[in-house]
Amino acid sequence: MPAAQGGPKFVSPPPRGYTSSIVLSGAQRRAFDEGGFFTLRGLFRADEVAAARAAFDRLYETAQGLRETGDHGGAFFVLDASQPGPVIVQRVVWAGGKEPVLLRMSEDERLLGPALQLLGTARCEQLICQAHFKMPNDGVAFDWHQDIQHRDKGGGSWRDTNGRGSYVQTILLVDDMTDENGPLEFVPRDAARFDSTGRLIPGSVDQARTIPVTGCAGDVLFFGPWAVHGSLPNVSSKPRRVLIDGYAAPGANGRFYPGVGSCRVLPRAEAA
Repeated sequence: MPAAQGGPKFVSPPPRGYTSSIVLSGAQRRAFDEGGFFTLRGLFRADEVAAARAAFDRLYETAQGLRETGDHGGAFFVLDASQPGPVIVQRVVWAGGKEPVLLRMSEDERLLGPALQLLGTARCEQLICQAHFKMPNDGVAFDWHQDIQHRDKGGGSWRDTNGRGSYVQTILLVDDMTDENGPLEFVPRDAARFDSTGRLIPGSVDQARTIPVTGCAGDVLFFGPWAVHGSLPNVSSKPRRVLIDGYAAPGANGRFYPGVGSCRVLPRAEAA
């Protein structure tokens, strides 16, 4: 983000001594670079997931008192209140602005350490801390897409500084993800067609080759900005909620992201 917008300045030397208890294997790195994603199972304990789940419950309760999309309490709520019944919460952007427990999770070394290894940098800019909700039969779904389309809006909004996408996204399962509740799905690169810039051509995904990702609360997916993914609605009787965090290499981002404290530099100096 340009300094004129109040964004971080990567001018000081990177912090020394930051380490992670997780060292990614060559196979995991290849899965990220070639297959688009990998999963670390059981990364967060049950009590930690319970704290995140409680934060999601509070966000959902807050949303029920709102009638339209907008800023509230340091976060940006994306809502649909057009139908009778509960307000549909599509996502809460920079959810940690209202629920600091989610920000603390997003700077945990179990997420940040692997992300920095994949970026190949000692520091990063956190762009995303989103709470995504799929409540039973609320109809929320996401068509096939790549996250690069959300990062690169043209006009200098994105620069690939490491030549590998310069962005790592993590998805922490707050609830179990099953075949019935709208799991995240990926497709291999050769199961879709792309334009000359590497962007997905709409309607080109081979639906027969989708790879649903199921798992237990506490599992975390790691994937890059070019991975093709989407998800169907939750048709089960239980919620399917995830915490999405996104980390960019220094100098890659040129956009403003909503939410109090967004686009912060990690690791924080006191954690280094």
